[in-house]
Amino acid sequence: MNIDQYKKPKVTDSRSKIVLFNKPFNVLTQFTDATGRQTLKDFIPIPDIYAAGRLDKDSEGLLVLTNNGKLQSKLTDPKKKTSKTYWVQVEGIPQEGQLQALRDGVELKDGLTRPAKVESMPLAATKLKLLLKLMQLRVRQKTLVGITTQMMHC
Repeated sequence: MNIDQYKKPKVTDSRSKIVLFNKPFNVLTQFTDATGRQTLKDFIPIPDIYAAGRLDKDSEGLLVLTNNGKLQSKLTDPKKKTSKTYWVQVEGIPQEGQLQALRDGVELKDGLTRPAKVESMPLAATKLKLLLKLMQLRVRQKTLVGITTQMMHC
């Protein structure tokens, strides 16, 4: 467990800081790691800012960091219903039923996921890119419909 991820950002002066960072593949969305893996600290030398959301280590894309707690809450609190857009590269061609499951919301152990907007774009005979617009992304939602994915946040 990393204590950094639970700290609330505080604005110590009257100026909010907002950093837009294109997180590379294989980087953790936190500032410390006991095992020495690459983290945000390796790229962002700004103190007292925190990620407004997360991307998996094996995902790449835009990450917003801020010291403004209200902004962080607006971007991350599921009650605020702020959608995030992901390009998802999938192996194989998903069946329409698998995509419809994402559109309808999928039942997990802890409840139903919110419906996603899903558009597809063929890349090759055996690959497809999906555009997902999600209000929330629960970890298991990426693979629960049997689709192997690599997430890239837009």
